[in-house]
Amino acid sequence: MTTTAVSLDITGMTCASCANRIERKLNRLDGVEATVNYATEKATVHAPGVEADVLIAAVEAAGYGARLPAPSMAPDAGVETPSDSETDLLRRRLLVSAALTVPVAAMSMIPALQFTNWQWLALTSASPVVVWGAWPFHRAAWVNARHGAATMDTLISVGVIAAYGWSLYALFFGMAGVPGMHMTFSFLASPATGAGEIYLEVAAAVTVFILAGRYIEARAKKQSSAALRALLELGAKDATLLRDGRETPVPANTLSPGDTIVVRPGEKIAADGLVIDGASAVDLSMLTGESVPVEVAPGDRVVGATVNVGGRLHVEVTRVGADTELARIARLVEEAQSGKAEAQRLADRVSGVFVPVVIGLALLTFAGWIVFNGSVELAFTAAVATLIIACPCALGLATPTALLVGTGRGSQLGIIIRGPHVLEQTKAVDTIVLDKTGTITTGEMAVLAVTPSAGTTEGELLHFAAGAEHGSEHPIARAIVERARQGGVPVADAESFISHAGLGVQAVIDGHLAIVGRADWLASSWSIPAVTDIRAAIAADESAGATVIAVAWDGEFRGTLTIRDAVKHTSVDAIGRFRAQGLQPILLSGDNEGAAASVAAEVGIDEIHAAVTPAGKLELIRSLQKQGRTVAMVGDGVNDAAALAAADLGIAMGNGTDAAIAASDITVVSGDLLVVSDAMQLARRTLGVIKGNLFWAFAYNVAAIPIAMLGLLNPLLAGAAMALSSVFVVTNSLRLRRFTPTTRPQPLV
Repeated sequence: MTTTAVSLDITGMTCASCANRIERKLNRLDGVEATVNYATEKATVHAPGVEADVLIAAVEAAGYGARLPAPSMAPDAGVETPSDSETDLLRRRLLVSAALTVPVAAMSMIPALQFTNWQWLALTSASPVVVWGAWPFHRAAWVNARHGAATMDTLISVGVIAAYGWSLYALFFGMAGVPGMHMTFSFLASPATGAGEIYLEVAAAVTVFILAGRYIEARAKKQSSAALRALLELGAKDATLLRDGRETPVPANTLSPGDTIVVRPGEKIAADGLVIDGASAVDLSMLTGESVPVEVAPGDRVVGATVNVGGRLHVEVTRVGADTELARIARLVEEAQSGKAEAQRLADRVSGVFVPVVIGLALLTFAGWIVFNGSVELAFTAAVATLIIACPCALGLATPTALLVGTGRGSQLGIIIRGPHVLEQTKAVDTIVLDKTGTITTGEMAVLAVTPSAGTTEGELLHFAAGAEHGSEHPIARAIVERARQGGVPVADAESFISHAGLGVQAVIDGHLAIVGRADWLASSWSIPAVTDIRAAIAADESAGATVIAVAWDGEFRGTLTIRDAVKHTSVDAIGRFRAQGLQPILLSGDNEGAAASVAAEVGIDEIHAAVTPAGKLELIRSLQKQGRTVAMVGDGVNDAAALAAADLGIAMGNGTDAAIAASDITVVSGDLLVVSDAMQLARRTLGVIKGNLFWAFAYNVAAIPIAMLGLLNPLLAGAAMALSSVFVVTNSLRLRRFTPTTRPQPLV
């Protein structure tokens, strides 16, 4: 198969340096330009004239696996994916290893627990941990060694094997295996006594600590594909096929172009298509951001996964599967995510230098002691101490422990931080792009103004309007009825109710014929024009993006109701806080210019981009980035998913869609825009702790490695020092539990 663009699923990567190695291998091929995303485990390859098999072979030659992705489809409930099984296996490996390590560590470090021949029980418990528990590290180290490379896995594997191997030597050829052997914890122990001590607790503890870090990382990586899965799951699972006058329920994925389906009120449209019979209103908000449902009639196109909120429709299917609008947006999200390959973990950025340097220092230590002392035992003891003191347990825990505590505190406050790559962008963000519907506004229709004409009261206007609309399921009708009920206005039962699709309704209320609908419809079809003093208000409200409903009864114009997606009560304060934090707010909306401008003026935003498609939102984010800005995007709909994924920092409101939340970096569960600033503050604080952890982890190695090389530490003390460095990292991370937001999130209801 010859292709110009190939997406490959990559397996076997254990750190970001693996992704870099695969990239280099692929880019060595003539005419190939490749990027590898460690988080999503995918490679995007632009390779004109190069067959996919050649690309796969190049990845395999680097020691990893690659395959063409399977066709996209919504995962069936209850079906276990490969990432699920891999995470579960890692979890079992961690739990079993931890259970076996606890008694080994206790016996080795507490002399009172060292009964006769305890060392053999320790060997029995530690061996499965060293062999089976640490197997992923040994396997990765071997693969890397075959290709002349070294990673963190190499140092972990060598350190574990060295500690375990020396313990075997001490047990079988030294004095550690004699009955009644005791180990003492001494900071000034002489390395010459190394053959009389075992270091099984070091080998086992290193394995468990690193497994814990890898499990946390695996869980985060497992969620990286959730955005695409959430998008695909939004599609309808079932459809009603109309054939030869008979309606038959069928799975949505069996539809073909040309089929006719029936869509009842409240149902999702199963595929993209063309309305051939019926009239209704379709809620497009999750795809377009439009807060007002769009009226459709025969000849209009509809999009799969949107909701029919009005009448019964017959739709001819035109696009299915990968050709649908939903699938296109899913591809936009995947494309946007591929741009994040450069956001690597801080520890992995230096691993390519740190690991071989430490191994070289251990070998140099061994050779130096052989030359200057002549004792193989002493040389090996010092070399093992060097490896173990440098074993990157604290380095491996620096990011996940701070992330775990920071995200745990965030979850208590209704703030969800996706991973460490998120934190690196928070300090640099200078622009915040805000979706309108559901982010700045509530996303629900509400009556903002009731304007009765002379001689009519507000209560009368609501009584007749709500009575007429009571029989409709349209969101605007529901907003009118809700406003009447909130005001204590009785809602009458309508008689002779008739709906005119896209125009309005008529009904008999208390013996009076009431007409409720668009003002121009009342004027043209019923010869009831709006009174002069209200016409200007109607024009102003409509130009501002609001929907104006005119009400008449007994052949006379009685007034209007202005309906619009209402602004959240915290949005104005939130915009002010963003400006105080040095962020430039930009309003981005799929709604029309008037609606966007009205909301922007109300909350105090100067820069507006209206009537923007999902692809247009993605292009705007990229345009801002090309200008040198670091962009945060805040949204809540499927139409925002691609922009959220492409932004340097994607923030989803928790009252939004699963797709937006999955594509984001930070989720604000309460949906309160004020909490976004607290999320930024917490993310920056967590990043600061991670950087502090990494600094001290490296500083510990810089200070301790020379001491080990000089033979002043035995491996037992080295293991204890390694454990203490891990304790410091964890303790430092726990400080995040005291984080207090400047604003308390709104109660979740």
